[in-house]
Amino acid sequence: MNEEPRPKPLFYIVLLLAIAGLVAYGMRNVLFPRADRSGPGTISKDDIQQTKGVEASDANVPTTVKEYTFKASEKLPPITTTSAFAPLADRTVKFALNVWAGWAPIILENEGGAPGKQWTTPGGQPFKVELVLIDNPVAMRDAYASGKAHIGWATLDMLPLFMDELKKDPRLMPRVYQQVDFSNGGDGIVFRRAMAKDAKNPTVSDLRGKKVVLAQNSPSEYFLLNALVNGGVQPGEVKFVYTEDAFQAAAAYNSDKSIAACVSWAPDIYNLSKLPENHLLVSTATANKLIADVWFARADFARDHADICEGLVRGIFAGMEKMKTEDGRKKAAALMSKLYSIPEGDTLGMLGDAHGTNYAENRDFFLNQNNPANFERTWNTAYLLYRKMNRITQQVPFDQVMDFSIIQKLADEEPFKSSRNEYQINFAPKSVQTVKAEGAEILTKVITLHFYPNSWDLRKKVTVREEGKDVEKLYEANLEAVLTEVGQLAAQYGGANIVVEGHTDASMRGQVSAQLVKELANNRAAAVKTEILNKFPSFNPNQFSTEGVGWDRPFDPNDPDNHAKNRRVEIKVIALEHPE
Repeated sequence: MNEEPRPKPLFYIVLLLAIAGLVAYGMRNVLFPRADRSGPGTISKDDIQQTKGVEASDANVPTTVKEYTFKASEKLPPITTTSAFAPLADRTVKFALNVWAGWAPIILENEGGAPGKQWTTPGGQPFKVELVLIDNPVAMRDAYASGKAHIGWATLDMLPLFMDELKKDPRLMPRVYQQVDFSNGGDGIVFRRAMAKDAKNPTVSDLRGKKVVLAQNSPSEYFLLNALVNGGVQPGEVKFVYTEDAFQAAAAYNSDKSIAACVSWAPDIYNLSKLPENHLLVSTATANKLIADVWFARADFARDHADICEGLVRGIFAGMEKMKTEDGRKKAAALMSKLYSIPEGDTLGMLGDAHGTNYAENRDFFLNQNNPANFERTWNTAYLLYRKMNRITQQVPFDQVMDFSIIQKLADEEPFKSSRNEYQINFAPKSVQTVKAEGAEILTKVITLHFYPNSWDLRKKVTVREEGKDVEKLYEANLEAVLTEVGQLAAQYGGANIVVEGHTDASMRGQVSAQLVKELANNRAAAVKTEILNKFPSFNPNQFSTEGVGWDRPFDPNDPDNHAKNRRVEIKVIALEHPE
């Protein structure tokens, strides 16, 4: 009998290498643990066709671990008294609010702060509203907890700070029914130019190692933390100096030259930035979907007076419509002047600091799961930041607080059915060079994406062996999480141009042409943009510009051959107009 030819030794060597490669890839998450990352994605399906790849093969690609060192700080003081809510004397609801432009619609609809106008429930039952000015959020929380206020105010990011105390008593659990506005220029960070690397163009990265003054337990803190994390600065690298409120923060910054920046409100941020030594680093005119103001009812009040809660939602939407007229705005400014004890000229100017969110925008905020700046994502981001700061404990799920029942009920009723999202910015198509020349960079978010070498396809799949079977998996396993985080950044900074830069590693330097490198980098950046727009079709494509940088700017100049880090995308947030 003739023996069948045996494979040559080279066959076994190749087979062994192939098996080792598959095992290494299948165990990549054990050998090289992945951290939670954020970054964009791509859509192209073809690798670059060329004789030599721009990047050498890299079977084992460790993910850069992104860790934040957060500075612990004092938690909110405990609530000392809780009780059932106070009875409605003369069917009057006590609605707490603060000095803020966003409350203009309810002030206008109520014809001032006093309980004079008669509101009605959907069933026609009358009730009144007394607007109670409580500017300090902790004092407001305590009035709400003691039952003296039936309705509380908050920015949604601030509400998680209250939950450790409020969740102790089910009567106090907030029911958030309506968003009243997005801050639209009223909040901002002012920076001292002399403390920047480039005095003409300060960025968020210049805050590293500096003192920043702000009001604790306020939207200012969330605004700053969000900017730091997105700008690659660990909050632990910044020295936080706290004041009782945002106005005191501005005053402290102005008097103490050792403080590099302050987070405050209008008009102080604009008055300070008029001085040549100061720079308005960023305001909510650019980060225009970051801070959302809401009102909430006590759970026991919501249970007993669901009809009044619906009457409030309807009435506030009616006030927003009245605010669209010049007469409505003037009347609102006059009423705000009286309630806030601020000159009427100032209250009229304040109205531009907030964008009242109409019914369609509320529907997007509460019900649209694809909205990157919706209730759920804002809530979860706030919890993430404050939990890392050791300010809160276990997270309360967003759906135990968000109540979309009224918003959903109004969907098929006019004028709500015909409502359209009015908070849109018209971006003109511009080149990256034009965007950078006309605008000021605020921050850069570095995204480490695991592109397959020589590919710009983030949906590229590879075959791995798992439990005795061949399984196809995405090479970039965290693609959807990456896209979501970048989409959220672009949504939060909805008043900014977003530049997507593609980078490659330099593993084939001297062996391939610069043109091929540029082509790969361009394709990666363009594919990232495409993936973001596919995932979030509501974005204006002209908000995004792309550029291929190639291998000219390694992630770490001191470690230029770290190829895994260099195959990356950078997202730059550029203000629409240069402030100078």
